[in-house]
Amino acid sequence: MTVLRTYARVWSDDAEAALPLLERITGERPHLRLAFESVELAAIGDFLVIAGPAEERERYAHASTTVVVSDLDAVLADLDRAGAVVTVPPTTGPTGRFAYARHADGIAVEYVQWTPELVAAHTGRSRT
Repeated sequence: MTVLRTYARVWSDDAEAALPLLERITGERPHLRLAFESVELAAIGDFLVIAGPAEERERYAHASTTVVVSDLDAVLADLDRAGAVVTVPPTTGPTGRFAYARHADGIAVEYVQWTPELVAAHTGRSRT
C-alpha cells in the first residue's frame, strides 16, 4: 500500500470565493472538482476545499485530513491491526472508494482509493 496524496481539508461557504487565493499561493489550478452529495469538492495543490452550507459541511468535519492510497483494503487491514475503528465503512463515490477511520489515538482520517484514471491523471503513476 502506498500513500499517493495527502490533502489538508479547508472549509468554505463558497468554493468560487476560496479558490482564487489558493490558486495564487499554490501556483496551481484545481486538479479535481466535483459535487458530492450536498457539498462541492475542489482539490488544488495539497488542499481539499469542502464548500457548501455549514450544516452540510459539518457532515464531513469528523476527519482532519484526506489520504489517497493505492489500496484501501490493505489500509483497512493495517488500521484494524493497529486498533483503529472504521467509522464509515468502504463506500463507492465519484472518485473511487473511501472509508473513514478513527485511529486508536483518536486521529480521524478519510482514506480514498481513487479510480485508476484519477491515479494516472493526478499522480503520474500507472493505472495498475
